[in-house]
Amino acid sequence: MISALLRPAVPADEPFLWEMLYEASHAAEQGLTVADLETIPALSRYVDGWGAEGDLGVVGGPAESPCGAAWVRLFTGANAAYGYVDDATPELAIAVAPSARGTGLGTAMLERLVADAAGRYPAMSLSVREENPARRLYQRLGFADVPGSRIVNRAGTTSVTMVLRCAEVSSPPARIARRFPAI
Repeated sequence: MISALLRPAVPADEPFLWEMLYEASHAAEQGLTVADLETIPALSRYVDGWGAEGDLGVVGGPAESPCGAAWVRLFTGANAAYGYVDDATPELAIAVAPSARGTGLGTAMLERLVADAAGRYPAMSLSVREENPARRLYQRLGFADVPGSRIVNRAGTTSVTMVLRCAEVSSPPARIARRFPAI
């Protein structure tokens, strides 16, 4: 188990969010580097200029060496991203470093982010590969498939958009707050 803290993502976390976007986008499978992501508008929009109005995120892991992040960013009409639902619903990106997977950190970050977003956004969405094991986590937390949203993504696999209504979630469970305290 990782001794970890959860804290709000701040503009200074942008370099770390690029690393997490690399994990979330499965960029290694496409032979890309973290630097390559900055040249791909469909991906760079998730991190470039982090800390803009409306950005909301959580970074988790040891204070000196974070190993996960979950964040939402609002994309509208002409700038719609992979998991676009509507102009009022931000899209979620989440990743945990390989060394910290299976520790509960992803669940803790996502539950904290959902609770934080509940007062700001009516919902949040995400795009996920159908075969991604994290899809079960999203379903367990209340995310539901958006009908008709299945697409073949840039990696050639099938993705689906999922949405969660934030008003249905009020705060992270006590077990998460004990195991991954907020700072």
